[in-house]
Amino acid sequence: MKVWKFGDDVDTDQIVPGRYLTIYDTSELAKHAFEGVRPEFSAEVQEGDVVVAGRNFGCGSSREHAPLALLGAGIRVVVAGSFARIFFRNAVNTGLLPLVSPDTDTIPDGSAVVVDPHGGYIEVDGKRYVLEPVPAFLQKIVDAGGLVEYARGREEVEICTGSQ
Repeated sequence: MKVWKFGDDVDTDQIVPGRYLTIYDTSELAKHAFEGVRPEFSAEVQEGDVVVAGRNFGCGSSREHAPLALLGAGIRVVVAGSFARIFFRNAVNTGLLPLVSPDTDTIPDGSAVVVDPHGGYIEVDGKRYVLEPVPAFLQKIVDAGGLVEYARGREEVEICTGSQ
């Protein structure tokens, strides 16, 4: 896994341009991820690579296409100094894990990376950086594959047990 590094204020139009908002297939959206800022991204990104960014990642519009494009590209985790609130929720709701670290500015592009959200760190080229803890309920939603799958699983439990 490697780091794809971005700076501050990466907006949803940079993640996936607005002209692709009619596409809902994640593999198709992935072909256009970061095409205006890192044209090599869609051709070179590998399953399990990690996007690392500065502050206010995902600002701009409230579209869910941005996290879907990242998921389609094989990104499962974004580590940023902070997230735009609506992107953060859209990420969780689609199954993309947004992680906050105050030290993203010192993480170099292209570095080898290991992410351990349960251990509370990201390790880059052997150096560990602290991650803010992920609330258990958010981790459960991401682990389920997003909010719809999480709700579907809870519904089945409630139907089977008769719980309301």
